[in-house]
Amino acid sequence: MLSRASDSILVLVDVQTRLGAAMPESARERVLRNSGILLQAAALLNIPLLVTEQYPKGLGHTEASLTALLPPHTPLIEKTCFSCGAASGFMERLNASARTQIILAGMETHVCILQTALELGSAGREVFVVEDAVCARTEERHQNALARLRHHGVVVTNTESVLFEWLRDATHKEFKNVSRLIR
Repeated sequence: MLSRASDSILVLVDVQTRLGAAMPESARERVLRNSGILLQAAALLNIPLLVTEQYPKGLGHTEASLTALLPPHTPLIEKTCFSCGAASGFMERLNASARTQIILAGMETHVCILQTALELGSAGREVFVVEDAVCARTEERHQNALARLRHHGVVVTNTESVLFEWLRDATHKEFKNVSRLIR
């Protein structure tokens, strides 16, 4: 299954300062870089966005480098539950978007990403987890979660694949702008 720009909504899950500090530095930097690329491409292609924050009082807010890339009035959903689907207002906003494909990026692969992906998949959504835009505190937990997701029919993909699936053709009017993001 390919992601389609017209059907996608990007969900940035819990990329927060204190949570990020608990991640291995290389994994954290990879998530910040690739999440930033996804955010910029989504803006260029008019793909809607939801952002969640897990208990921001304790874990801080979304990383400043990503907040700077958010369009004005981006919905920010605070939560204490691990699955985004259980957060107040999340499903209402998702349903209001009328988008059937959910593209997930963020933290942590084996907790909030996994639970969100499996629940949304069970509810009939097409779920994509961007492997190079998610992370966990250990590589073993990250890999275990990716294996579980694949086993349950979630598409595990990568940033560049999502971008080029959204574009579909080198003649797309935003091709050059999106291509510049990955150079």
